Amino acid sequence: MAYGLFVTFEGPEGAGKTTLIRALEARVREAGMTPVVTREPGAGEFGKTVRSLLLEGGEIAHPAELFLFLADRAQHVETLIKPALAEGKVVLCDRHADSTYVYQAIARGLDPTFVRQANTFATGGLKPDLTFLLDLPAEVGLARLSNREGGQDRLDRAPLEFHQKVRQGFLDLAAEEPGRIILLDATQDPKNVESAAFATLSERTVHLR
Repeated sequence: MAYGLFVTFEGPEGAGKTTLIRALEARVREAGMTPVVTREPGAGEFGKTVRSLLLEGGEIAHPAELFLFLADRAQHVETLIKPALAEGKVVLCDRHADSTYVYQAIARGLDPTFVRQANTFATGGLKPDLTFLLDLPAEVGLARLSNREGGQDRLDRAPLEFHQKVRQGFLDLAAEEPGRIILLDATQDPKNVESAAFATLSERTVHLR
């Protein structure tokens, strides 16, 4: 059975994940591979409903927030990610389990062991083959959001301290898994970030060509 490549994109708010994903989608297609671009939360009708609850609504209790993310992930993995990988496609996913661990366990203060176990349950044990972590200071990322189309969502409006914890949480994860999580300096010109990311992606996709 064919198996594709599962690539996730993580980082603080305003780091430029969407820009990088669009650029890599084009490059993957030019290289003769089939990209599937998706995001969490928000894929499919179920995901869109969950995304609206999480990002556009009012305050949500932290445990409820966690379970909404997990429900979206379980549906996403089973209905989109696993089938695409089975067809040999390159899945480019904007946020995945690392975000839930960092935002809910590190920044929100929920039990880290439980969050890890719940993530594993929701994904059926599936982990990304490669993760790009776009890093930049929290205040820089938040300043970029002021120019974003659609304005800020519920998580964007969290205090600066929250976003600083998010950034540090991602950096700690990168230190734990340097083979999977590739750190990219998101303060650079987007073209430089794109070139660095594609060079790494090319190394990991030789078997797909």
